[in-house]
Amino acid sequence: MTTDERTGATSSSWKVLRETVILLVVAVGLAVIVKTFFVQAFYIPSGSMEPGLVINDRILVEKPSYWTGSPQRGDIIVFKDPGDWLDQGEDAGPTSPVASTLAKIGLYPSGGHLVKRVIGVAGDKVVCCDKDGRISVNGTPLAEDSFIDPQQDCDGPMAGCSGWSATVPKGKLFVMGDNRDESADSSFHLCTADDGPDCNKNDAYVSTDLVVGKVVALVWPLSHAHIIHRPEVFDDVAEPAKQD
Repeated sequence: MTTDERTGATSSSWKVLRETVILLVVAVGLAVIVKTFFVQAFYIPSGSMEPGLVINDRILVEKPSYWTGSPQRGDIIVFKDPGDWLDQGEDAGPTSPVASTLAKIGLYPSGGHLVKRVIGVAGDKVVCCDKDGRISVNGTPLAEDSFIDPQQDCDGPMAGCSGWSATVPKGKLFVMGDNRDESADSSFHLCTADDGPDCNKNDAYVSTDLVVGKVVALVWPLSHAHIIHRPEVFDDVAEPAKQD
């Protein structure tokens, strides 16, 4: 091989390497943009959303829906911890260096967040329960048996069935897991008579500022991958009464 041929081969190799690096940088940059503004992957760390979402399911969360609006009743949302809602296992993200790096740029499901269903929005009064054991929102009972883990006595067992209510403050959400007796959700964090005067009533609510986005699809495992829709039962909920 002549000197010119060797020079040409070296130049070609550097060109391929340079183009590969550029493509990789562009791909990572696009992934970061997509994760930040559009879609992000998460995994389910606990059984609190069974039967629809089970441990280690991979889900996709979209963000544009809440750019100009707020979560609706019935949406499944991902949000940051409002304050000591997560246990150590649920707070853990990917453990391997490769998975952790991919999670940071949105190419691998990340941890450290919660997944719950919105039951009440600002102004709503959530009450447990009617004579049939159903949770009511603004006086409208919710027929939830098609998507929650059916309960024996009522649909709000973490706070008991003896009767409780919560009026959602402005800028907040009342959320619950679909696995009602295994979800440390808003009902679990409600103040009761046993908690004493030091209990912070705001601990039961999630600020809309903490919401990452809406769960729109279960993508792994493929055996039960599907698009996630908002249950129609929430369409019939009455609007909250106007405050004087």
